[in-house]
Amino acid sequence: MKFGKLHDISQVNFDLPADPESTETVLANLSKEEKPMLYVGCTGWSMKEWLGHVYPKTAKTKDYLTHYAKQFNTIELNTTHYRIPDFKTIQKWKTESTPDFRFCPKIPQAISHSAGMGLNDGKLIAFCESIQDLEEKMGCCFMQMPPYFSADRINILKTFLNQFPSHIPLAIEVRHESWFADPTATMDLANLLASKNIAFVITDVAGRRDVLHQQLTNNIAMIRFVGNGLHDTDYTRIDEWILKLKDWFAKGLSEVYFFTHEPDNILSPEIAKYMVDKTKEVMPEISTRGPKFIKEQGQQMSLF
Repeated sequence: MKFGKLHDISQVNFDLPADPESTETVLANLSKEEKPMLYVGCTGWSMKEWLGHVYPKTAKTKDYLTHYAKQFNTIELNTTHYRIPDFKTIQKWKTESTPDFRFCPKIPQAISHSAGMGLNDGKLIAFCESIQDLEEKMGCCFMQMPPYFSADRINILKTFLNQFPSHIPLAIEVRHESWFADPTATMDLANLLASKNIAFVITDVAGRRDVLHQQLTNNIAMIRFVGNGLHDTDYTRIDEWILKLKDWFAKGLSEVYFFTHEPDNILSPEIAKYMVDKTKEVMPEISTRGPKFIKEQGQQMSLF
């Protein structure tokens, strides 16, 4: 992820901000009966650099998803940002992943980045009809609005959300500064999403601390964590996130999708493993799993 990346992070305050009052209100109204689930994953499985580490050294490209799903329990499915998958592809994904695996498809840019947002040309219907075939392996779709999509377009987004199928879980990510520079704009969006039972994507990245808004709008949190090449702060930030999630889970949050980004995503499994291992130490009651990495000839392979 290039959005919000900085070459020099020495002056960045990586502390998590306090929860807004609206988040406390949402949490107070959630059911405390659902068993919390933490899904941790990367942004793709087609990484040859993971051979001998995440995947067996002799793994074939066609088998990458099978090996990925043995290591992780979710994926930020960016491939759907560029094309709508057909039925055969969806069934292949389902067959090659474990029963507890959840896909989080990114809505195609032909929808999110178009003036009509797929409402008048059949693209939204086509996408939803395709992606709902994931059935029990559907995690949460997410739509990343283009960088120029400003707060004065909220009615356009409202029109889209009014027509989006309510049975498909959805999260929305906005990036234009206007959504966060004005607290009223932030709350207007949060209230809209809450009214539609839609999550508000939270992004933790060095160069745009405003998108770390901590607004929860339903029982799902989708967090996109952007690391800095396994810098020491990557680990301290994860430690802080685990404590935050512990608090949110205790207050009723039921699902978290936590996606790790690192430069070129080669090192994403490393920070994902740290996230899962530390979570199991701090919250052993939380259901999650993560990479164990491949061991060959008695030694754990390394990317370094």
